[in-house]
Amino acid sequence: MLYELRTYFCMPGRLPDLNKRFETITLNIWKKHGIVPVAFWTNVIGDSNATLIYVLQWDSLADRERKWNAFATDPEWLSARAETEKNGPLISHFSNSIMAPTSYSPMK
Repeated sequence: MLYELRTYFCMPGRLPDLNKRFETITLNIWKKHGIVPVAFWTNVIGDSNATLIYVLQWDSLADRERKWNAFATDPEWLSARAETEKNGPLISHFSNSIMAPTSYSPMK
């Protein structure tokens, strides 16, 4: 099992819009493609309160590539993304890491 840690750095004032998009649009499209979210967080104390941090679960790198590419090119997603960004982008940039649990990790 692999886990992908993604951090989205929002444009000023756009975190509520990003959260709404995940809650009402993105999660449904991910479900259609078999993408498994593990958890989502926002910062209470930290570098920025305008970030969304989340983890996705993958069976393998090939699993991630297949499912993420299907999602990224899904016409429903492309349309919804364009609609939710008609007043400008929601994020300025993002970072991601794909991680494998250690042998002693409680999460496998």
